[in-house]
Formats: sequence, structure tokens, C-alpha cells
Amino acid sequence: MDIYDKINELYDKRRQVELGGGDKKIAKQREKGKLTARERIEYLLDVDTFVELNPFIEHRSSDFNLNGKAAPGEGVVTGFGKIDGRDVYLFAQDFTVFGGALGEMHGRKIAAVMDLAAKNGTPFIGLNDSGGARIQEGVASLDGYGHVFYRNSIYSGVIPQISVIMGPCAGGAVYSPAITDFVVMVEETSQMFITGPKVIETVTGETISPEDLGGASVHNAKSGNAHLQAKSEEEALDYVKTLLSYLPANANEKPPVIEVEEQDDYRPDLTDLIPFDPIRPYDVRTIIREIVDADSFFEVHREFAKNIVVGFARLNGKSIGLVCNQPKYMAGGLDIDSSDKASRFIRFCDSFQIPLITFEDVTGFFPGVKQEHGGIIRHGAKILYAYSEATVPKLTVITRKAYGGAYVALNSKSIGADLVYAWPNAEIAVMGPEGAANIIFAKDIQQSDEPEKLRQEKIQEYREKFANPYVAAGLGMVDDVIDPRETRIALIKGLDMLKNKSETRPKKKHGNIPL
Repeated sequence: MDIYDKINELYDKRRQVELGGGDKKIAKQREKGKLTARERIEYLLDVDTFVELNPFIEHRSSDFNLNGKAAPGEGVVTGFGKIDGRDVYLFAQDFTVFGGALGEMHGRKIAAVMDLAAKNGTPFIGLNDSGGARIQEGVASLDGYGHVFYRNSIYSGVIPQISVIMGPCAGGAVYSPAITDFVVMVEETSQMFITGPKVIETVTGETISPEDLGGASVHNAKSGNAHLQAKSEEEALDYVKTLLSYLPANANEKPPVIEVEEQDDYRPDLTDLIPFDPIRPYDVRTIIREIVDADSFFEVHREFAKNIVVGFARLNGKSIGLVCNQPKYMAGGLDIDSSDKASRFIRFCDSFQIPLITFEDVTGFFPGVKQEHGGIIRHGAKILYAYSEATVPKLTVITRKAYGGAYVALNSKSIGADLVYAWPNAEIAVMGPEGAANIIFAKDIQQSDEPEKLRQEKIQEYREKFANPYVAAGLGMVDDVIDPRETRIALIKGLDMLKNKSETRPKKKHGNIPL
């Protein structure tokens, strides 16, 4: 045997690893409308940039007939490559090998590539397609999960972490995606749940399909566990590419800036987009798209807590994070779910030096017994905490209403906003004029010969005296009242002025956000 025989042996072993569970299992994967682990990597990364790591790792379990049973690649492909010329590290679970089940060495293989991503300050992507823990390995498989969870946690806020669910993700497997920054799911073929339908039926008697229990639409619209819903695996991977284009490689870098053509930043159509009537609904996305760079708005968590809109965009080529009340739903009021949604997004942007812009049109925190008993106090406090803690540039535009505690919570000057602008029709007050008049002048209205006429007069009196931007501006709570058509101009200048912002917080291990 000479060196060429050894080289041929190497290529034979590599081909065996690349074949995974074999042609039959690959065919079954494709019958389900799913790509293989390697096809997913090939689609996601730039051509010829993938470098595989640890391809020859094998399990070392001998129980339950595993002794000598081959697991090519240990059921997961790991390595690094480039997306749009930028470095990324990743893993892709291989469902054709043990159903992608995570065992001891499978977990350690993922942990090793996560460590490399953190050391090199690059984003980390997980392509999940696994039946859960490899039960034949017992507690060793749980230890493998632990190594992954630990790294998800300690690298949170250090490097961006994105999970794509591309098949089943059951049991302990769901906790890794839950810790990561963004979760993308594919319709019909991906599910997440702690206990599957069979276990639920056995324990509770409830019958439900895997899709109805933990499919993409469930987690995007109901639970809020997922941020993006794709119609195909290719679309899911495209979402990852788009998302990364707004993000820095790590917490020590600033987000990428792209060149934009010179354009007129004066936007005359804005005056027609928001109804002057303070109670008429409208879609805040129309405002966003008019102000940010063309075709740059990328919404996340779109189907969950629709009364608030969050997402990324660009302003004069620079990445920004947007937090916007949505009057189209619940009059833009804040409830438990929208508080959670906004808070997590704010903290993500702050972790990765992405400036925050808030478009505010809020009636208050949503009232009701269900909200109070569900903990709206605790959940609403998260927004206050998140904005107060954030040290990135923070700008607010009050477009219409800003009432009560919700006004304070949504990036007011008192909790650290750098710049607060208001449109001339903005109403900034403890509560809406109708409610305030009914409370302040209740006795006068009750004793009046024409109570409704007096009530309307008092509402107008309150509106003129308090529900306008000039009282707040006079107290320094609003930096300027601006022409709506000049909003883009004001925000671009504001961000430029804040580009070198540096702000510290008291030294501590970490705060205790009201989770």
C-alpha cells in the first residue's frame, strides 16, 4: 500500500460520510419535500466556500445494538463558509442518519463549531431537523444537549444566532432554538413541541396533529416562538441571508452600511397617510415604507402580537431597528404579547449596535381582567427596562397619540431617548381627552342642563390645553415638533449626529429584567 492508496481510502471515507444514511433515506427525505443537510448548506452559502469540520466523528455507544452501527458524520454536518462574502459558521442536522437524533458526540460536534464561531466573532446558524434526543445513549445524549444550550446562552449577545427549523424539533431539541435570536420555520414540514401528539393523547386524552400542535403557523401567530414563516426551505434560507444583511458579525462591530443613490428625502405623501381623526385606524407599515430606504423594510414576528410592528430597515444605507405601534390592531395598545415582542427585539438591537427608531401612536396599556391576571404589569415593565437599558442611538417619532404609562414606556426622554420628535397633530397626555374630561368634569357634566354639549366642550378644552405636542415640548420632553413631510430628513440627521454615541451604565454583573 502506498500514499495513493491512503489518499483513495480518504476519499472513499469522505464519500461515505457525504452519503449520510444512504440513497434510500435520502429519497425518503426528498419525498417529504425536504432537502438534505448538504443541499441546504449548498443553497445557503456562497458557491465553493463551505469547509466541513469533524466529518469523521462517530458515536461511541454500544448499548441497544449501537455497537458497530455506523452513523456517518454522527448525524450532523458542521463547518464554515460565506454568505454574501461574509463569514458564518453553521451546523445542519442530517435526518437520514438516526433521524438527526442528537447523541453525545453529535452535541459535542455542534458545540465545537459554536466555540469557533464565538472565537472568530462570526454569526452562527443552526439548520435543525431532528427527532430529538438519541434515547439509545441515555443520559449522555442529554449531556450533549447541555453543551449546546450552554453555548447558546453564553454567546447570546456576542454573536448573532439564527435557527432554521426544517423538520421535526421535539423534546429538549426545542430549547436551543428558543435561546437563539431568530427562529425561521417552514410551512407543512417543520414542527416544534416539547411533547408530541402521541404523548399528549396518552396523558391528557387530547387528539391533535403535529402541524396543529407545533407547526410554522402556530409558532409564528400564536406562541410567538418563531419569527419568520417560509413557504419552502429555499425561502427560509433566503430569509436567513436577508436577515444577516442587516446585522454586524458580532457585538463589537457596527452593522454594515450600503451605498444608496441620492434622493429627495422630503416626503410629501406623509401628510395623507395618517388620519387626522385620532381614533381612525391605519397601517403603520405605510408610514414605515414612506420614510425608510426603498424596499429595505424587513419585518420579523409579523403574525404575532400584531398590535406592534418590529423589524429592520435602512435609513440612508444604515441599518436600523424599528418598533412601531400598529393602530390597525387593538388601536395600537400594548398588551402582554406585544410587550414581550418589543422588549426582546429592543434588547437584540442593543446587543448588536443597531440604532432604534420608535414610531409611537399608542392609547395605553390594554385594559382587562385577563391582561391584569396574566401579568401585564410584569410584561409591560419589560419595555421600560429594555429601552432604559439600551445604549444604542434611540429616536422616537410621536405620530398621533401618546397616552399615559405607555407614552413613558415607548422610549420617552425620561427613560433615555436621545431625540424625541412629534408631529403637530400629536396628542401627548396622561390619557385621552374623552376619558380625562369624563373624570375631571364628571360633576359638572352630571349637573348640567345639557350634559352632552358640556362634555364635548370639556373634551375640546382638555385637548387644546394638554393633548398637543407643545406642552411636552415646553417641558423639554419633546425635542422638536416637526413637519411630517420632513421626518426622514430629521431622522437621517439625528442618526448622523448620534453616530459616535457612547454611554455607559453602572458597573454590575447584570440586571434583573422582570421575566
